[in-house]
Amino acid sequence: MTDVLTRLLADRDWLLADGATGTTLFNMGLEAGDAPELWNIDAPQKITALYRGAVEAGSDLFLTNSFGANAARLKLHGAQARVAELNRAAAGIGREVADAAGRPVIVAGSMGPTGEIMEPMGTLTHADAVEIFHEQAEALKDGGADVLWVETISAPEEFRAASEAIARAGMPWCGTMSFDTAGRTMMGLTSSGLVDLVNKLDTPPLAFGANCGVGASDLLRTVLGFAARGEERPLIAKGNAGIPKFVEGHIHYDGTPELMADYAELARNAGARIIGGCCGTTPAHLTEMRRALETRPKGPRPTLEEIAARLGGFSSAVDGTGGDAPVGRTSRRGRRRG
Repeated sequence: MTDVLTRLLADRDWLLADGATGTTLFNMGLEAGDAPELWNIDAPQKITALYRGAVEAGSDLFLTNSFGANAARLKLHGAQARVAELNRAAAGIGREVADAAGRPVIVAGSMGPTGEIMEPMGTLTHADAVEIFHEQAEALKDGGADVLWVETISAPEEFRAASEAIARAGMPWCGTMSFDTAGRTMMGLTSSGLVDLVNKLDTPPLAFGANCGVGASDLLRTVLGFAARGEERPLIAKGNAGIPKFVEGHIHYDGTPELMADYAELARNAGARIIGGCCGTTPAHLTEMRRALETRPKGPRPTLEEIAARLGGFSSAVDGTGGDAPVGRTSRRGRRRG
């Protein structure tokens, strides 16, 4: 049978993904240093509220609260034996919310990085990485996830290991990397490099793209890099709501709902078909993003100058592939705290 994500993409030009898990949970009282995944068991009503907030704002797809629910990350909290329990709960709560939505909504099982460095630079072997991801994948599948969603990856070796693990679980998947170092991932991969990587995988993702990073402008430059390769696979854009600032002891993102509406429009015009937010993106942002996608006509592929003028300048002059861009320019409407 065709998976639900493929069916929706066949019928729709774009899908709205969700916003920030961490930002929302911190607003609910999560303390810095705590593992949000433990709330799947300890505070399930808050995870229900997290998912419902995205759905009620118009998201067609939301990620489960399982980003760090792999054995390597949970070991930091003494919870490495709870991988199956926490992931099944994350997906199970999501399944209940999606099934009650009254329209098709996709439950995407979030799988973040292990937090360890793979061989040859580090000590994590390919086989161990595959096993870590496979354990999580099976639990998200058991909990009712429609698709698995590998996100915020920096190393191509880890992306490959996740793809192999998900293939073992027999699940469709999507994958995004974080391009946060002058247009490259922390481990040096460019947008063009990710296209090459995806097309060489034995079990490639249904869709791929970029998330998080250092701002919406930089992320859209990366999306343009994917599109420039003529990639036909659906592209994902999940950018942060502006730039983080430290305000009264807390990290605050300065992107307004209006700015993120412009981002959503530009992301679609740049070639992305699954568009959402990452850090700092709240239901208020998602509501305006949905409105923009529904009411603004599709335009031509944006230039770097247009992106900078509407969203703010880029953090670096280069995108990792040799392109130059305006640096440090502020948005035409000015930045305000969201």
